[in-house]
Amino acid sequence: MRFRVDLAAERTVLRWEDVFTPARAVAYDLIRGQDAELAAELHSRGYAGSSLRPLGICSPQFHGTLRSRGTYTTSANGSLWLGSPVPRISSALLAGIAGKRSLRWASLTLSVRGVQLEPTPDHLAGEALFSTRTPVLIKWEDRYIHPDHPQFAERLSHNLRHKADFLGLPAENEVEVVSSGPPRKFLVQRAPRHGSTAELRIRADPTLLDAVYDWGLGLSTNQGFGWIR
Repeated sequence: MRFRVDLAAERTVLRWEDVFTPARAVAYDLIRGQDAELAAELHSRGYAGSSLRPLGICSPQFHGTLRSRGTYTTSANGSLWLGSPVPRISSALLAGIAGKRSLRWASLTLSVRGVQLEPTPDHLAGEALFSTRTPVLIKWEDRYIHPDHPQFAERLSHNLRHKADFLGLPAENEVEVVSSGPPRKFLVQRAPRHGSTAELRIRADPTLLDAVYDWGLGLSTNQGFGWIR
């Protein structure tokens, strides 16, 4: 399950270092209000004996902004997204946001204007064309690589198999890079993250495609990366 939270920002600028850094804390705080044990498990270890944290969050995205070099501009018309293929996690996230009138994203106050469940697309054909809102993080030999790297599709496929094994789903998949955005660098708690948005054609069992749609693509989805449109 995944859902969209519609927001209005109190001011027009967010510091670049705060675009992704608060994501994990925001998600865990929502869960903590409903299931403190689950939030502690996700924070310290992962989930169900795995180091994986099966949840995704998309940092706030805003409409009607004026682009300004070196700043991340906000507006009164924005949204962020959350989701998980694990019902216990997605239910805690949804219950955590229900009834909230505002969220804190670093130093920025975001007024909550509404929450909307997003239906899962039909993946019965076993193929999906996924386009991401935020950069996909993939590593090869301990460094981040971009979609134009020759190992990118194979490493993303490996990541998908890892997620499928964790969820008990058929793991076989094929990944094709259709297009990608420019390389971007972000800081998350002062640690660099390198990635690009991407459009990817993925062939896999429908249940895995459904799960990935709720979870996100690549690494650090709980930090706001790899969120699918």
